[in-house]
Amino acid sequence: MKRLLCVIASLSALALGCLPALAAPLPVTVSIAPQAFFAKRIGGDRIAVTVMVPAGADAHTFEPKPSQMAALQKARLYFAVGIDFERAWLPRFADVNKAMTIVQTDKDIVKIAMTPHAHGHDHDADKPQSDHDHDAAKADASAAVPAGHEHGHDDDGHRHEGLDPHVWLGPSQVKIQATAMRDALIAADPAGAEAYRAGYESLSADINALDKKLRAAFAAVPEGQRKFMVFHPAWGYFAKQYGLTQVPVEREGKEPGPAQLAALIDEAKNDRVRVVFVQPQFSDRNAEVVAKAIGGSVVGVDPMAEDWLANMEKVAAAFQAAMK
Repeated sequence: MKRLLCVIASLSALALGCLPALAAPLPVTVSIAPQAFFAKRIGGDRIAVTVMVPAGADAHTFEPKPSQMAALQKARLYFAVGIDFERAWLPRFADVNKAMTIVQTDKDIVKIAMTPHAHGHDHDADKPQSDHDHDAAKADASAAVPAGHEHGHDDDGHRHEGLDPHVWLGPSQVKIQATAMRDALIAADPAGAEAYRAGYESLSADINALDKKLRAAFAAVPEGQRKFMVFHPAWGYFAKQYGLTQVPVEREGKEPGPAQLAALIDEAKNDRVRVVFVQPQFSDRNAEVVAKAIGGSVVGVDPMAEDWLANMEKVAAAFQAAMK
């Protein structure tokens, strides 16, 4: 019996030695960190994800380093999301790696307009602003705007050309992106189809649970208190999904001048806004001006955080707290 077991063990070892080694993970590149979260949830250990835009960088104006361009030569898939820098760089990425498939994950998303907010034109009739209040706000705003940052100055040179590119901040839009990722991964790696479908279903279930939780939370917010003020208007899809209104300090990539700041301050006072939300990728100078004028505070929220589910809950809680 011992001799037989030794023979079986020897044959098993030989057989294992003949099996092909496990294939290396499929190399995938994404534009921004939240996409890495989606891709990893869908692909698991079958893929290796590289993020193009590093933490803290402005995704609107980002330019890849030579080392990143060199590393891109190994990628099998590139998941684009429709942000500004991709328009200039995707053709160059394709030239660097002609075997790489570029997937436009935002292709099937119906995008919303980044229409400038009509500052000062939606005050409630029962809370009029006096001329004195408006003149005081304008004076405060004029004094606070540094020289060289008058109306019309581009903030970091980014423009959205009418449509909101921040599609990773709306749960409904994320499910569309996740579907595109799943299908592209299956096409590139058919052997992993079952794993990719399972990863997608798990992510989709978590998105549905988050959506249900946030809908219930914001349903409890009175209609007259559903505004939140942000420096950069990144939260349009989120706001639309949950019946909120974002009031941007910056409009279409331009910092506000004194008159616009005055109107913002009037509106914030009128709507009893006490918090101005900022993100780490942009200066918070003008947000501080508004916050000081309304006796409020500046609070940071990061639309580029990689742990998307945790970040969405954190941001939603911050918005809710500001609306009380």
